[in-house]
Amino acid sequence: MKVLLFCLFCAKGFETMEFSVFVDVMGWARNDYQHPIEVHTCGFTKTVYSTFHVPVIMDRLIGDVSADEYDALAIPGGFEEFGFYEDAYHEQFLHLIREFDRRKKPIASVCVGSLPLGKSGILQSRRATTYHLDSGRRQKQLAAFGANVVNERVVVDDHIITSFCPETAPDVAFALLEKLTSREDMLVVRRAMGYQENVLA
Repeated sequence: MKVLLFCLFCAKGFETMEFSVFVDVMGWARNDYQHPIEVHTCGFTKTVYSTFHVPVIMDRLIGDVSADEYDALAIPGGFEEFGFYEDAYHEQFLHLIREFDRRKKPIASVCVGSLPLGKSGILQSRRATTYHLDSGRRQKQLAAFGANVVNERVVVDDHIITSFCPETAPDVAFALLEKLTSREDMLVVRRAMGYQENVLA
């Protein structure tokens, strides 16, 4: 059985909750339901500090990651004042995003994790969303990158998943699991973790 490798990119100042749901959802799928999914964390430095100063040791540095070897990419959002966009907007990461998109591999983002997708150019004329509060400031930024901004919790456009606030993080992780397995398999894991089904489209 082919092992699915999943790259979880951590920009400095990433949101801890938006990061952890991917680890947990894929972990339940692997450990309890034998889906061969491995999560590799990736960043610009070996240790990346979250918005709330939680240090996370990366499995790989970004220079060692290729879109050819991974089956999906996920991007938690983060806080500007903790340097999130310094890493998220770095050209090396934007290039990696473009490579995943070129191969039509699933790309999932939570909250402002969609802004580097926009900056990379891959959301041009695609449906997407991002953080919707604060008078829609971040959604206006995403629209300026050419995205067709939709004010919905989770937006799926082909292989790209975006969402509009931290609360949506579990649903993004489940949407990504569905793309890596099947809707039926995803729902089994979702039920086992105690989540309701009716919020998913």
